[in-house]
Amino acid sequence: MDPAPAPPPPFAVHLVTGGGSSAELAFLLRSLASAHVVALDAEWKPRRRGRPDSAAPAALGDGTPLSPEASPARRQFPTVTLLQVACRGGDGGEGERGEVFVVDLLAVPLADLWAPLQELFERPDALKLGFRFKQDLVYLSATFAAALGCDAGFDRVEPFLDVTNVYHYLKGHDRQKKKLPKETKSLAAICQELLGVTLSKELQCSDWSCRPLSEGQIQYAALDAYYLLDIFDLFQQKISMEGACIPAKACLAGALAAPRFEGHIWVPRMNSSFMTADRHCSQMVIGGYLMPMVTKYSEKILLTESDTKPRPSRRKEKLKISTNAKCKDKVDCSTEWQGPPPWDPSIGGDGYPKFLCDVMIEGLAKHLRCVGIDAAIPSSKKPEPRELLNQTYKEQRILLTRDVKLLKYQYLASNQVYRVKSLLKHDQLAEVIDTFQLKISEDQLMSRCTKCNGSFIQKPLTLEEAVEASKGFQVIPSCLFNRNLEFWKCTDCNQLYWEGTQYHNAVQKFLSVCNIND
Repeated sequence: MDPAPAPPPPFAVHLVTGGGSSAELAFLLRSLASAHVVALDAEWKPRRRGRPDSAAPAALGDGTPLSPEASPARRQFPTVTLLQVACRGGDGGEGERGEVFVVDLLAVPLADLWAPLQELFERPDALKLGFRFKQDLVYLSATFAAALGCDAGFDRVEPFLDVTNVYHYLKGHDRQKKKLPKETKSLAAICQELLGVTLSKELQCSDWSCRPLSEGQIQYAALDAYYLLDIFDLFQQKISMEGACIPAKACLAGALAAPRFEGHIWVPRMNSSFMTADRHCSQMVIGGYLMPMVTKYSEKILLTESDTKPRPSRRKEKLKISTNAKCKDKVDCSTEWQGPPPWDPSIGGDGYPKFLCDVMIEGLAKHLRCVGIDAAIPSSKKPEPRELLNQTYKEQRILLTRDVKLLKYQYLASNQVYRVKSLLKHDQLAEVIDTFQLKISEDQLMSRCTKCNGSFIQKPLTLEEAVEASKGFQVIPSCLFNRNLEFWKCTDCNQLYWEGTQYHNAVQKFLSVCNIND
């Protein structure tokens, strides 16, 4: 079965759009001041090829545009338009209530945020969580410096715990011996593996500078910060269960006064002299058993002067110019479909549409399968362009992609590459149906395996046959035993399907998307 989509956060998401005396900004500032574990993330308008940032002037939270002379950093780095903050106060444990904020930096005056953020970033008793947050900090610092002056940037975040390090600890990778996997997991992959939730990345490349923000954008942004706290909870749980509790005395060398108990968590008290001695010795008001591990896996982000300057690659630009010159006479890199498709009977095709969806739009492949269309995915996780084109050519498919760079290889695959323009899966499905003039009937809906793209057996299985077929492979919920249902098995991967509530909801959804009349 497909993994469940990420549920909305269990707590309300606070959209902060006001400044000055607004209640939402005041609540944010109070939460930042009292938080001991804070998850951070940021969004900015994605760069488009051939469109420098200077073409789209940024503005302060009060709407005052930035002049080119006053904002050299803006021309170098993208302007951060959204800051996501998930705060947890108290001792930072998983029982504590968390608050999730989505801060609109185009609406909130940056002058009201700079001092509280600066204090949070450097506060030694607040553990900051993030996922590869250094780039976010560089862009965030440049945004504030462009708006308020060069001294208004940020140069450090400490103590900081990257969830990538947490992931390595939870998976048993030895960081000290440098035996870490070469492949770096994405946040979506980490959430799927550790939490069992699927973070949709459809809106990752949406225009975060457009207002108003859609509900989908707000939830997407909030979840990226919120689930960092859930991953941190797993970190605490494993340390607690495994007894990885190096005595706090050994870690802090006498820096602690008498401890106190809060529930089941042992919370050390800090001597005031120690609190000012070393900012990065993990003086966090969290469980004593956790402190040594946080010390081991946490770090600090320090921005140097070179981090605040752009690093243009002249070699890449030369290669780009050279490649474009070579391809100029060979292919028209238009994003419009020029046809005909390889399945067209007029050129010897069999009349059955077949597609290959690259890794950027694998979700579209599942939607195509749901409406009965043969939609494959790459045979490897990180395919090279030529691998994609070889698979496309051999299987006589159309390669669907969001990657503009793949269009320059069209001449190698006889015009079998199409760039999908839409961001959302439903819109992408509608675009493909319209572009290739696909005829979808109600009988085709849910007629292919969404897991492997296989076909179903011709005759449905009874409950007894399905139970026998699922042994050691798939669990059939007991609530289905008293219902008169038919089961369908994929002929390739043996996955079982039945017509439950999800099936009927999906059919109604695709009837609408495909404009199938009753």
